[in-house]
Amino acid sequence: MTDRPDPAPLISLKDVHLSLGHDAGRVHILKGVGLDIATGETVGIVGPSGSGKSTLLMVMAGLERADSGSVLVEGADLTAMSEDDLARFRGRSIGIVFQSFHLIPNMTALENVAVPLELAGHADAFKAARAELAAVGLETRVDHYPAQMSGGEQQRVAIARALVTRPPLLLADEPTGNLDEKTGAQIVELMFEATRERGMTLVLVTHDAALAQRCDTAIRVRSGHIETVETRAPAAQEA
Repeated sequence: MTDRPDPAPLISLKDVHLSLGHDAGRVHILKGVGLDIATGETVGIVGPSGSGKSTLLMVMAGLERADSGSVLVEGADLTAMSEDDLARFRGRSIGIVFQSFHLIPNMTALENVAVPLELAGHADAFKAARAELAAVGLETRVDHYPAQMSGGEQQRVAIARALVTRPPLLLADEPTGNLDEKTGAQIVELMFEATRERGMTLVLVTHDAALAQRCDTAIRVRSGHIETVETRAPAAQEA
């Protein structure tokens, strides 16, 4: 019997360097980062403020471009794409949830969730958006505007928007940072449940070490380097 090769990782970073700023104010943020993340894996990224953890997530999303190295998602090198190609790739393959929701204030919840599908030319954008809002428990809030909703409800809309295109990858940058503890816990459960049910890969940046430890893999970033990578034992994952 021939051994089958391990499947290619969904995300693969090799020797990634990134600096931000100009001239004397230029700061080396990521310093030779290498990382592989498997399909269906949940990954928590922690580290002190300024360590580069959010920048690392933005590089995975193609929202920041590495100065050198390679950033592969689904085998596609984000560093080699034009801005238009990158936007199209992100629209179909990557869902992103931010700390501050980033909803469009003059659009209803339904319209906000439908935006990615409309941009992709989806024929049933509003039908799919309505179903996604129902999946996050907001079927009665579809016609409400962001200002009419609580922070937790706005983050649920943001999650529905990130999931509506059925991407294989969900990235979340401090998704509970603007929420109280109880609401934050509900949002975390919603993300874990959605990614588990859909077989998605979840990568989240958090200040909460306990939340990172719930993930299959917990990564600590310090001064632009990956300091530690901890993978839970199978027994812990099944508990």
